[in-house]
Amino acid sequence: MKSVKEAEVSGKSVVVRPDFDVPIKDGKIVDDTRINGSVPTLRYLLAKGAKLFLVSKMGRPKFKDPSLSLRLVVEDVSKALGVKVSFKEDLNKDIPGNVTLLENLRFWPEEEAGDLEFSKKIASFGDIYVNECFSTSHRSDASIVGVPKYLPSYAGFDLIREVSELKKVLEDPKRPLISIIGGDKLETKIPPINNLAEVSDKVLVGGELMFKLGDQDLPENVVVASDDIDGKDIGPKSVDSFTKIIQSANTIVWNGPMGVFEVDKYMVGTKKLAEAIVETSAHKVIGGGDTIAALEKLKLLDKIDYVSSGGGAMLEFLSGKKLPGLVALDYYDD
Repeated sequence: MKSVKEAEVSGKSVVVRPDFDVPIKDGKIVDDTRINGSVPTLRYLLAKGAKLFLVSKMGRPKFKDPSLSLRLVVEDVSKALGVKVSFKEDLNKDIPGNVTLLENLRFWPEEEAGDLEFSKKIASFGDIYVNECFSTSHRSDASIVGVPKYLPSYAGFDLIREVSELKKVLEDPKRPLISIIGGDKLETKIPPINNLAEVSDKVLVGGELMFKLGDQDLPENVVVASDDIDGKDIGPKSVDSFTKIIQSANTIVWNGPMGVFEVDKYMVGTKKLAEAIVETSAHKVIGGGDTIAALEKLKLLDKIDYVSSGGGAMLEFLSGKKLPGLVALDYYDD
């Protein structure tokens, strides 16, 4: 997987796939973390004399929904880069500026379908492609896996950092390594639980998952919460046992809250574990939108060593799956 630093970009047009999938409320950006994550790569390319054609998505629209238009981020991206960003609604050949942002890719059904003709259209706007979107690299979208078929392709700085940080967890963690998995999506969580059990000293499981695991045959070092509060949070016995295990950790990976954290009554398990985690000297890695939102609510996010932009992508990477976006960049040996 080549770094963008290896690309000759001066005077070239670069198709960049940044992560502009930010939360919007009343037409305003609520959290610009993902935009900021792409900024170093974009500034680097501009400083090297490249023109930028930016393609990204927002939300999961089923039609051309104005409330999910990337037009909403143009002003913020312009401020972050210190240059004017032009907005483009279609795929005709005119390029309105030095930095151009295309409308939400998900407004075209071909994007999620991985349509190669659509990929070719996107690729036609550049000489080089840069993936700077780890959070969508577990999907086979046209902008993720198709465009690299038509252009020399590189990884952006943030994508490289994501992979590097998560690779450390899998290959060279300081032990004991304690992994914590919560949330409710059983089908997406079982593979990471099993894979993390192979590399972790303990895997702690809470959230709605504790009720869904049923008769799953889990490895011996997986500890499932044993009690609950109204079926919406882990109970005090589990909090105590999980806390003792967390206190022994030198590396902690966390994806998924322990309960319905949006309701204060069911925030207790997540809060207690978060407080125990930040009090340790362990290397702390978290990922997933709900986990990040919970830590922000608790004002503890700045106590975390590494915050992954990808929830699903982080889990799939840690579960040992080959991410299509990384395959497209020749990350894997075979």
